[in-house]
Amino acid sequence: EAPHGHDGHPAPLQLDHGRKWATDEPLRSNMSAIRAVLETRLAALHRGTLTKADYQMIGATVEHHVGKIVAECKLPPQADAMLHLVVADLIAGADALQGKTPTVPSTGARQVVQALDAYGAYFQHPGWQPLH
Repeated sequence: EAPHGHDGHPAPLQLDHGRKWATDEPLRSNMSAIRAVLETRLAALHRGTLTKADYQMIGATVEHHVGKIVAECKLPPQADAMLHLVVADLIAGADALQGKTPTVPSTGARQVVQALDAYGAYFQHPGWQPLH
């Protein structure tokens, strides 16, 4: 578990002594797949034209790839602890997208986009581009 501060929030993401954290192929391929499913629907997301089924499909896709990351990704302990912060945001977003929480699906989509951007900022992933 990530260390918790006095306010109950997990420790913030941070770099590895100024460098991005190492990644492995299962992590990179699954994060790329999550990014791709959002990228193709970004315009519709911004316009607010996604249907409930669209949100559920995106959420299910995120959940599927997060499951593969958890099962297949093998990072050093400190990198893994940082990845858990990103994964927690991905799971929260996926749950909201699928209507499993009171959070609005579009908010869940934003959570996933923010998690992807954080991943790109803190983890080594050649060619990674933030979503806009």
